Amino acid sequence: MTTPSYLSEEILLNPERREFPNFDLKRLLETVFKPTQDCKVCVLVDFDDPRELIKDLAFLEQDGFEVQKNAHQYFYQGLKDGVMAELGMTGGEMFAYKCSKGSNLDLEDELYDVAGTKLSLDGDLYPNYDIILCISTFSATAPLTAKCKEYGFRGATMHGMNDVILNSGLAVDYEEVSIDAEKMRAALDQPNAVEIDFELEDGKILTSWLGLDGQSAQKSHGLCQGTAPDIANLPAGEVYFVPHDAKGQFPMKYEDGTLGVLDVENRDVVRSTLIEGSQATIDEHNARLKDDPMTGTLGELGFGTQVLPVSYQDIQDEKVLGTCHLATGRDDHLGGDIVPDMFKVHENSTHDDILFAPHKTPNFNVKEVRMIWDDRTEVIIEDFKPSAYVINAMSGKKSEAALA
Repeated sequence: MTTPSYLSEEILLNPERREFPNFDLKRLLETVFKPTQDCKVCVLVDFDDPRELIKDLAFLEQDGFEVQKNAHQYFYQGLKDGVMAELGMTGGEMFAYKCSKGSNLDLEDELYDVAGTKLSLDGDLYPNYDIILCISTFSATAPLTAKCKEYGFRGATMHGMNDVILNSGLAVDYEEVSIDAEKMRAALDQPNAVEIDFELEDGKILTSWLGLDGQSAQKSHGLCQGTAPDIANLPAGEVYFVPHDAKGQFPMKYEDGTLGVLDVENRDVVRSTLIEGSQATIDEHNARLKDDPMTGTLGELGFGTQVLPVSYQDIQDEKVLGTCHLATGRDDHLGGDIVPDMFKVHENSTHDDILFAPHKTPNFNVKEVRMIWDDRTEVIIEDFKPSAYVINAMSGKKSEAALA
């Protein structure tokens, strides 16, 4: 019998009613990394000028650096103020590397400690720590996933950390998050394909088709327990696939607010067409696609599994139940076949999420997402809300299809 969700069906349907416990570093680390006894831990942050800003913690006296200051207050100080001792851990040092300037780009090896001493990620950090807590501007999940397999450490990546994330996505019990992620993973497992209908403001429908070839659904559930090398991406709560094929169209909202329609052929975004905004932004994207086509290859399709508030950081907001996201670029950290060496230049080998959520893309409605198997089709999202099929799966109920 399926275990009921720790969240009531009322909360699943009315997420604004959910209340969260206070952030607790001990609970988070103990749950995510069990066991912690005798593990050597460190905190890793990033700056454009790491040597000057980490030395004597100079960044604390300057404006900005919200992510890094949260890393210092809630993780570095938290470890020093008793959590490390309570969990039987050692270490607790803080280091800084040079900001990568892009999501999941490989990191430069140069590293600095709080004394301003120049060190090496490969030589001084990765071989000497059991647990690395990377709290950065841009995601480092892909490079750390590769490095943990080489050096044998565990870790967590928590880029973009703000107060909302600390008080919701990092305050939850990840044993419970993992249970719910597994329920949704099982409900979406081994589909042939997915179809997504996007509704534009003028009522036009764009449809994307993604071929999944019966692959097993994967989950980002936040647990990095045991001793095997692994990286947890926090906040977690996602079921995802690596597309084998894709075609159709989907809308895109660029950083400057420009709206475009992207055409997809053979898994690749091949062109963008202006809806409204800046034609120059569209032209720049098309030039990039032409110059380095791998930047348009679809590497991920993901669905959120958590009930969380909007944080205005994609790392949390893509984990919200009822949202979906696509990603272009490298996907080797997800078990895919797109690796950094396939891009024309290093700076292009990013993993870029394209999130569809009411606050992020109010001009586009995810009208319907359909998961297709050999013998049935199930609607899983309707108008940015989880369908009855998903609610039943999360709450432990059997769907009519499953009972038939």
